[in-house]
Amino acid sequence: MLISEAATKWGVSERAVRDMCIAGRILGAEKHNGKWVLPDDAVRPDDGRIKTGEYIKTKSQAMPIGVSDYIRAQSDYYYVDKTLLIKEILDQKSLVTLFTRPRRFGKTLNMDMLRVFFEISSDDTEKYFKDKKIAKFGKKYMDYQGKYPVIFLSFKDVKFDTWEETFDKLSELVQVEFGRHQELMTSDALLDYEKEYYSKVLSKSANKVELSSALENLSRMLNNHYGAAPIIIIDEYDTPIQEGYSKDFYGDIIDFMRNFFSGGFKDNKNLSFGFLTGILRIAQESIFSGLNNITVNTIMDDEYSEFFGFTKGEVADILYDFGMGENISEAEKWYNGYCFGSTEIFNPWSIINYVSKNGLPQAYWVSTGKNEVLEDVLNVATEDISERLNMLLLGEKVIARIDQNVVYRSLTENPANIYSLLLMAGYLKPVNKQIQMDGSYLCEIEIPNQEIAAVFKIEIMSHLLQVGAVQQSTANRIAESLYARDFVLLQQALVEYMNKSMSFYDASAEGFYHGLTLGIVAMMDNTYRIKSNRESGDGRFDLALFPRENQYPGIIMEFKWKNNLSEKALSDLAEEALTQISAKSYDIEMKDLGVAETIKIGAAFSGKNVVIKTL
Repeated sequence: MLISEAATKWGVSERAVRDMCIAGRILGAEKHNGKWVLPDDAVRPDDGRIKTGEYIKTKSQAMPIGVSDYIRAQSDYYYVDKTLLIKEILDQKSLVTLFTRPRRFGKTLNMDMLRVFFEISSDDTEKYFKDKKIAKFGKKYMDYQGKYPVIFLSFKDVKFDTWEETFDKLSELVQVEFGRHQELMTSDALLDYEKEYYSKVLSKSANKVELSSALENLSRMLNNHYGAAPIIIIDEYDTPIQEGYSKDFYGDIIDFMRNFFSGGFKDNKNLSFGFLTGILRIAQESIFSGLNNITVNTIMDDEYSEFFGFTKGEVADILYDFGMGENISEAEKWYNGYCFGSTEIFNPWSIINYVSKNGLPQAYWVSTGKNEVLEDVLNVATEDISERLNMLLLGEKVIARIDQNVVYRSLTENPANIYSLLLMAGYLKPVNKQIQMDGSYLCEIEIPNQEIAAVFKIEIMSHLLQVGAVQQSTANRIAESLYARDFVLLQQALVEYMNKSMSFYDASAEGFYHGLTLGIVAMMDNTYRIKSNRESGDGRFDLALFPRENQYPGIIMEFKWKNNLSEKALSDLAEEALTQISAKSYDIEMKDLGVAETIKIGAAFSGKNVVIKTL
């Protein structure tokens, strides 16, 4: 049976059937000579006769937006089973594992799942895993269930402006975790000085030195009490470090974390397993100095690649379970494109919100919080970086060195590290990668999907508005003039934008040009295809905006720059730039494409002065 026959039989589009085949939803479907062929007795997956065994909830349940409590997520919401993470951890048997993944990729939920699985509890926690994948692998793995004390700390909300506030929050989190183990207060296995230390932390009266030993001391006390070395889980360990970088208390947080983590993970005989999650691997900070028993798993590695985020098959199941099978292609365009190891991954936060909004495609990830990483990148962007950001925004690929040991402070030391930061933070994806002798990668990188392209544009516009390059009123005038087809107003708004841009961009031809282009792309990419420094006619134009619809005019910009020009000389130079557009027939490609009208703009600048001529 061909796709067209199945589509008619099931009352769906051919695209929907093709997507089912690609996702492996139709048993027996195979590709022959480039075409999908289905068994004659094949049925629609959502008819209930084809089960993948991957999901335990029905489409009537709500999606777990912002739910990071494993017990609640798997019982009250639609849950995508990631319990085989436990099997892989037990198979690998690494003493300490650091997982680095972008934010909102399920790190906290997975860590809470590990806590519930391993932790000794007076409740029957085995019931939360009996119908999950891990239980199918039997006694070998389930014997680990409920056998360890667990220390669990999540730093995901440690976001404060000062070190004092940050330390106060860390003290509170440690206090609450000590409070979860109140059996230690009356334990005969603890010495008096240990109980005294326990009480000090519980009353939040421990100083910085005392608190820095909290993991070491609590793990020893738990081991003595239970006769089993605990598991330590630290979720989003680098959140307060990132805050320290952006809020100028970097040294304080690094010094504290170095001692805090060393006590818990370095040569700690009272440790069964340790797990940490974060966005970056902060090795150069010596936080894990001398810790030779840590296994780091990043987005570049194949191990654990399918456990953070949704695979293509999981997304296909989700969409079909919610009656949205025909949305696969759209969801892929907006939220797919991540590559963890060699596994294709969707952004889980975005998919959950997309389904909850009945298939409304928009940038959900940007609403999860301020994107400090991208803001930091824009603050230190050099001319070369701005040019590459332009290329990325225009859907092109660039080649960059990726260092997995990149740290926040390296942005100012070496701005080229921004590609490593953006990749680890989820803003870019590696298309091709080649490992180098020093352990870094040489990668061809690009923006993974339409959602991240939108995030880039939103953040760039926000940055431009914040630093004064363009007021919101100017951006609004550009949008309004395009909508109204008022090309005189459009011309005026573009001139105003360039004049304001000149007030803060570097007073050099390249600095102005690349900063200007970034803003143009961010403001106008929905209406125009934007090309820079391309051949056309008898030369190469600086910037051209090709309308996506014939109702809009084309726009060609040519820039000239010289030092120490008088007002008249600067005006003459702008006229020369304008004349060059016509003399070298830069608009020939516009005419070939049937663009009826083209606005020509010549701009000349010298230092902080700019003159713009239009035609």
